Amino acid sequence: MNDILIQNTTAFFEKSFGSAPQKVVLSPGRINIIGEHIDYNDGYVLPAAIDKVICFAFEKNNTKKSKIIAIDLNEEFEADLTEEIKLSDVVWTNYIRGVIKQLQDNGFSFEGFNCVFSSNIPVGSGLSSSAALECGMIYGIAKLFDLKIEKIDISLLGQKAEHWVGINCGIMDQFSSVHGLENKVIKLDCNTLDFEYHNADFKDYALVLFDSNVKHSLFTSEYNTRRIECEQGLAIIAANFAEVKSFRDCTEEQLLSIQDKINPTVFKRVHYVVKEINRVIKACEALDNGNIELLGQLLFETHYGLSQEYEVSCAELDMLVDTAKSDNAIIGSRLMGGGFGGCTINLIKKGHENEVKSKFSNLYLDTFGIELKFYDVKISNGTILL
Repeated sequence: MNDILIQNTTAFFEKSFGSAPQKVVLSPGRINIIGEHIDYNDGYVLPAAIDKVICFAFEKNNTKKSKIIAIDLNEEFEADLTEEIKLSDVVWTNYIRGVIKQLQDNGFSFEGFNCVFSSNIPVGSGLSSSAALECGMIYGIAKLFDLKIEKIDISLLGQKAEHWVGINCGIMDQFSSVHGLENKVIKLDCNTLDFEYHNADFKDYALVLFDSNVKHSLFTSEYNTRRIECEQGLAIIAANFAEVKSFRDCTEEQLLSIQDKINPTVFKRVHYVVKEINRVIKACEALDNGNIELLGQLLFETHYGLSQEYEVSCAELDMLVDTAKSDNAIIGSRLMGGGFGGCTINLIKKGHENEVKSKFSNLYLDTFGIELKFYDVKISNGTILL
């Protein structure tokens, strides 16, 4: 699948600019096995890069202007590198403008370039196409102009670019897009950025994403509200337990002992966070021990927390997970990503994928009048130069 994407992208480049690209880069989307909404709460997450990517083709153009073409959107824009980079009303361009601005603000010197890109990452499905776009652009510019930028700094610059656009994201998406390895998940400490790889052998089970095909508009405002609520909760916990510096230091017992001191809504949020950090640790142990059934159970538990305590689910996602619980071929399911739409991640017994897809597709259409999409994903490498 990526071979066709690479061929089409490079052919489009040659048609647009009359020459072969000097650099071709693949930058992947990501899944998160478990640990949702934990990256900005200083916890552990368990992401992995996947075999859905953005393909970029680059060349130097020996000017002070950069021309970028988004093949899939049939749109393009030009950035004058001698002028101040500002936000545009054309939203997709802001992620690239943000990348250029971050590189310039951090002292990296580069000239104008031509770039085209195309993607097979489903946009709006929670697979972090924006992080793939940011990190792929940074990586490509770095390779094109021989800029010495470490992987961790590509991740951080990508995150800063997204902050500049106005999304106050954590580091997980960019980190996993850059650091991914085939058949490995990354246990990432979002506080220190220490990380370790764990084998991602799901044995008799396949990873399949169910795309709800909905994206409710609550996401951005509610995301920022959750961050504030968690900060409020952590402040109360720390005021009662001096040894607690972050959520990872807090036990569920400590939290329950001061429940009456915390606003009920805030309590639900932080209760989810504390339990989810612990679930990430258990998930690593389950993978190390080959206990995929336990991993599946943890996914179900996470969804309950996201739906009932963190309250970032929706009727469509809840229906998909509730149905999965009663299907003998599925051992784990939960919403994945920010919430209010997007995908569920499912562990399905190999050989049963097609019957499960057929069943869920019909039921979902009957219930909501919406077509359900499916993505079979494999865990793959992070951003690379071809």
